[in-house]
Amino acid sequence: MNLVLLEPADYIGEDHVRLQGRRLEHVRKVHRAGIGDELRVGLINAKIGRGRIERIDDSALDMLVELDDEPPAKLPLRLVLALPRPKVLNRTIAAAVSMGISEIDLINSWRVEKAYWKSPRLSMENLQMQAILGLEQAGDTVLPKIRLHRLFTPFVREELPHLIKESLSLVAHPQATGALPRECGGSVVLAIGPEGGFIEQEVQTFCEIGFTVVSLGTRILRVETAVAYLIGRLF
Repeated sequence: MNLVLLEPADYIGEDHVRLQGRRLEHVRKVHRAGIGDELRVGLINAKIGRGRIERIDDSALDMLVELDDEPPAKLPLRLVLALPRPKVLNRTIAAAVSMGISEIDLINSWRVEKAYWKSPRLSMENLQMQAILGLEQAGDTVLPKIRLHRLFTPFVREELPHLIKESLSLVAHPQATGALPRECGGSVVLAIGPEGGFIEQEVQTFCEIGFTVVSLGTRILRVETAVAYLIGRLF
């Protein structure tokens, strides 16, 4: 936790907050902070600053906070991601958010198991928790927009064309030969498939609405590794 992320409900006064639960335990056991120590803090969807501990015990932590810095800028990137296996979903979301992605569309694909959509990890409460962990890691405060699309064709054919205007639109595919752009600088929409990639019909659908198919290279990568690799090349 490189940033203690605050919520509006934490405020007990104009510039005083009280923390309990997970964040309290982290400050006590990881930061090992005490009265008078300062921590880097930020308010969800607002500014970043410092918090000075005025009280800390087994039940709660009280801080005087001053928030005067802006959060880091987001990447101009929208991630369209075939729903990963539930066991890797949490770390994929946290990693993507920590890298500065502000919009994530989780979509269906022929190779996505139907059972994945029934996982409790797809609850908005869990997705927000993983996003918060990513923000804390990166020192950011602005929550991403995460949307679920259980039907591939309606989203890709009807919604996505309106979302890619004036953006470089790329679909990463294991069998592709097209080179991945480097340091493109502008707005990007990036689609990444499931294990094994999108099937050819799905790739064709992306191409029909203006996407370019690009290669991830010769190595087979895990989803969260592919996201990091592609972002590193693009930005």
